[in-house]
This record gives sequence, C-alpha cells and structure tokens, in this order.
Amino acid sequence: MELASARAVISGGASGLGLATAKKVIDAGGHVTLLDVNDEQGEQSAANLGARALYVHTDVSVEEQVQAAIASGAEFMGGISLAVNCAGIVGAARALGREAPMPGEFFLNTIKVNLFGSFLVAKEAANIMQQNEPNDDGERGLIVSTASVAAFEGQIGQVSYSASKGGVVAMTLPLAREFARIGVRVNVIAPGIFMTPMVAGMPPELQESLGAQVPFPSRLGRPDEFADLVTSIYANAMINGETIRIDGAIRMQPK
Repeated sequence: MELASARAVISGGASGLGLATAKKVIDAGGHVTLLDVNDEQGEQSAANLGARALYVHTDVSVEEQVQAAIASGAEFMGGISLAVNCAGIVGAARALGREAPMPGEFFLNTIKVNLFGSFLVAKEAANIMQQNEPNDDGERGLIVSTASVAAFEGQIGQVSYSASKGGVVAMTLPLAREFARIGVRVNVIAPGIFMTPMVAGMPPELQESLGAQVPFPSRLGRPDEFADLVTSIYANAMINGETIRIDGAIRMQPK
C-alpha cells in the first residue's frame, strides 16, 4: 500500500510515537485522525499537521468513545486504511507494595487502556477497512499496535504493564488470521527504551543512564524510528501476524 494515499487513525496521536507516525503520513500526502485525551496537545498537534489532520478526544478504554472517534475519522478522511495503537499508560507498581497489596482496580485500569483499548480501536477500524476497495494483493488495510519489550522481560513493578502488553502480543495472530478474509493485516511493534514524553520529563542524567543500557546504538530510541517501522510495515504486504522488536538488542533485567 502507498503511504501517500493512507488514511490513518492513530490513538495516542497527540504526542510521542503516535505524533511521529502522524507526521510521516502527512509528509507523504496522506490523512490522519489523532485520538487522545490531552485536548490542548491534540488540537495543537492537529493544527500543526495541517488541513489533512483531525483531532478527536477519545478515551480508548470506553467503547462508545472509540466507536464515535473511528466514525468521525472515517467521515473526515473518506475511510480508514491504517490504524496505529499508541495510546497507553505505564501502570508501574508492585503487586505487594510497602503499605498494602496493589489494588485490583489499578491492575484492571492498565489492562483497560493498554489492551482493551487496543482491541477496541482494532476491531472498529477493521469494520471500516473491510469496505475499502482491495489493491492487487487484496489488501484493504493495516492495524499496528504498540506492545513493549516488557511483554517478554517484565521488570519488578511492571506486572500490570507487562500483562497488558503481553495481551497485545497474544491477540495479534488471532486477529491477523480472522481479518485475512477481509484483506486487513495486523502486526505489533515492541519498542525498547524510547524518547517518549514520559522519558523526556526525566532528568538528563537518568536519560543518559537508560540509553547506556542499550547495546547498540547506545542511546534512547527516537519516535521517528518507530514511525519509520510503521511505514515499512504498511508498504510490505508479507508482514502479517508479527511482533517486531525495535530495541537496540536490549534485554531488560529484573529491576
């Protein structure tokens, strides 16, 4: 598929990995719809991207909001051919905290945003994509979700986060197999340590320390490198049902 004609809906698109992906699509000539809960940042990002970008306030853990946002994006762009799940929360806490065990609601909320939210965006976007005219390969669309290396090497304090990202990985192949009949591919990117807004707010010395843990290149990943991978997957019809690590060969230690 050609990025120039992409019609992309991107959750968590107001900043970080999602915004970098949106910029790639816009620069190529496509359209984007940004879904986020940060209204000020979302409106500003859409304005900076130009007339081919739309922002829609969306809590991805609420099905009705996702349905409305996907419908708005499809109407604005004339359909959807790419959906990228970047919305997520860290959910860092130990199961047995110093004062008390982790509240179940804390764990559940991480699952609702990271896993349930990714599923909601995927199935609603696929519902729109199946109406697209197929290309020569029979393709109608692509869904890319964001997991994490924590899905495989979760650290102490990442039990809810790792569980949510592991779920994102686990649902990918079943979705890819199911959506094969409508020509929609489903893949996952599992980033290592990237320069996201959360990391950008850390002290410089901590950022350097995190980057030094990466074997090569020994630095934090850049959002545009994540976006480059999304666009590569979009262009390559044979990449389907895959989880692709982008991590500089890091393997996380217990803590």
